[in-house]
Amino acid sequence: MERGDHDLEALGQWLAAAGFDLRHARPLPGDVSPRRYQRLTAGGGATAILALYPTELRAACARFARSTAILDGAAVPVPRVLGADCDRGWMLLEDLGEVTVADLAPRPWSELGRYFEDAAGLAARIAALPPDLVRGLNPPLDRALLARELAQTRQALLEPRGLLPPEGGPATPLDDALDELCRLLAEEPPVPCHRDFMARNLMPRDGGRVAVLDHQDLRLGPPAYDLASLLNDTLFPPPALERALRDAAFPGAAGSMRYHRAAAQRTLKAAGTYAAFARRGHDRHLPLIGPTLRRFLRHFGKVPEGARLAPHLERGWGRVLDV
Repeated sequence: MERGDHDLEALGQWLAAAGFDLRHARPLPGDVSPRRYQRLTAGGGATAILALYPTELRAACARFARSTAILDGAAVPVPRVLGADCDRGWMLLEDLGEVTVADLAPRPWSELGRYFEDAAGLAARIAALPPDLVRGLNPPLDRALLARELAQTRQALLEPRGLLPPEGGPATPLDDALDELCRLLAEEPPVPCHRDFMARNLMPRDGGRVAVLDHQDLRLGPPAYDLASLLNDTLFPPPALERALRDAAFPGAAGSMRYHRAAAQRTLKAAGTYAAFARRGHDRHLPLIGPTLRRFLRHFGKVPEGARLAPHLERGWGRVLDV
């Protein structure tokens, strides 16, 4: 097991007390946070995932435990917490395997579509949770936070790559349109949302079902946010499947508009996040920037605040979109 700021002897004793007869530990590729993960193997061959939270992320450990209980209570499949000591930053989790839905990208959509349909149902189940259950977990995705996410995209991606409209300066027509988009999203009555509900955080299960990972950011946000994340991050479903899932969850012209606004904000935010990750030395998401910006322009062009700007942006952003 890795050292870091963890007492390995005490950690081993804790695992033994939890009934896990540790025989082997293998570090796993983590996300871009300082959290670290290991796949542990017990004497009988059983496996589990050990999550190690550094001191500055101990609060996230407690949020993960709380959000696990909330989602499990709503019949949303999540990894079981087999043991936790968040004061020391240790959590032992059920091992759901090594393959995410995103890893199944080469598979045909006749197969992938079943996972997306199940995930859309889970997104609806999360949104139906009583708001008071999640209200205190994390700050809501309100107008200020939605705008801050897009400000990061401006600073990490649009400005460095010369993608702002020719007017330049501290504010542009794009900034004004995005501010209006965030205002309109924030006017919708908020519902519980996962906040990062996409293929890389979904684990395939038997029968076309999925389990949900990385849910410690559960919070209140725009009603269409999780569905917009699911259908516009990493794996982009065929238009017919996207339309069917959108219409089932948000029917009619008003529902479509809610979805396109959430998807426009989410995709532009995601493209900026990929660029920010690369600045911090994690560049594996860079190939997603072009396709994700294309996705943004498609959705932005379908809402009134972006309809006139989107064609001009597409022409100006060509060198990045085609990468």
